[in-house]
Amino acid sequence: MNTPTLTPTPPSASTPISAPTLIGIAQNGPVLHLRLNSSAQDDTLSAAVLDELIGVLDSLHERPDIRILVLSSMGDDFCLGADRREYQEALTLDPTGATLRRIADRAHRLCQALENTHAITIARLHGKVIGAGLALAAYCDLRAGADTCRFRMPEVGVGLAPAWGGAMGRLIAEAGAARIRELMLTCDVFDAGTALRLGLLHKVAPLDQLDDTVAAWTRPLARRSPEALVLTKRMLTGYAKAARTADIALLDSHLLTAQLIPHRGGD
Repeated sequence: MNTPTLTPTPPSASTPISAPTLIGIAQNGPVLHLRLNSSAQDDTLSAAVLDELIGVLDSLHERPDIRILVLSSMGDDFCLGADRREYQEALTLDPTGATLRRIADRAHRLCQALENTHAITIARLHGKVIGAGLALAAYCDLRAGADTCRFRMPEVGVGLAPAWGGAMGRLIAEAGAARIRELMLTCDVFDAGTALRLGLLHKVAPLDQLDDTVAAWTRPLARRSPEALVLTKRMLTGYAKAARTADIALLDSHLLTAQLIPHRGGD
């Protein structure tokens, strides 16, 4: 995978960014790069990874100097989705489902943090972008993907309703109810060209040109008025939320847990 060589620059604010161990992090001026899939983890979103991503995003409240966040991956794929093995282990250790609900609530908190951070967020996608990985990308403001990307929403195929991070409403808002309905029900794999037509990608490029494509966004964004960027992002987010007649995202953790806990019967 072709990734840019970053020279971290000293932060211009006094509040340091938390130092994660499961994700890569580097600052290049006003641009913060976060990379999934370090050598210490696989290609899924575990609870520990969610916590580290949330920690970084929370720290940005005190870092107005960081104006752009680029989310990418160091692995062969951007993300293969949620860690379903961790879900089963959580239920084995805590059959009440409380632990699993806490993991699912972290996913919702992460997606809300991406949506609400002042920084303009950019998803740099390559390889497979599956389930929760697609949900995570959908919450970024801008998305660029390699022309070899493959996308899938597999939840129905493994016996689950899509309930990760409250992403269904976001996906429908970005790509339209009819096509998201089809892709969720069929679990079909779709390519970068289809994602571009749906609005799930804004730009598609060959993998070796993907960094230049992202830089074509970050360079002008870094020159924009910080206040104008923040206000515009908040206006866009507000109008998007206002267009949703209902938001049941807070139920996602309960929906997920209810599906995985064996039914015990009773009156």
